[in-house]
Amino acid sequence: MKKLILTITLACMSVMATQAQTKGEWYIGTGDVSDVAWTELSVSPTVGYGITENLILGVALNQVSGETLNVDVNARYLVRGYFAYLESNLSLNTDDVRLGVGKMFTLLSNVYVDPKIVYSTGDQTTNLEIGFGFRF
Repeated sequence: MKKLILTITLACMSVMATQAQTKGEWYIGTGDVSDVAWTELSVSPTVGYGITENLILGVALNQVSGETLNVDVNARYLVRGYFAYLESNLSLNTDDVRLGVGKMFTLLSNVYVDPKIVYSTGDQTTNLEIGFGFRF
């Protein structure tokens, strides 16, 4: 029983340690795969870079079929795998800011999933979003 508890503890600590290493890493993935209807095509690739151990800055392209392409900038501040999220358009218009919290899960050594709850000040809605991608 002691070996089982020790093994679980070490596994949890190593997962937390791998999720904390963000400085100098690139993140390529999707912003949100949960907001896609069967009749619409949604494209939202994201690219981010770990500036410090806890801060990731990124750029996202958002387009729903029939609409114009939007370029957004975002930032994530990570603490033990959890993060605070801030996103705005390139003009940094404070009327349409997205604020959120979430958790980044590492599935394999370089594959992540990041569910988050996001509040949009533009249309005043709260949504659950799920993104995934690769880090290297």
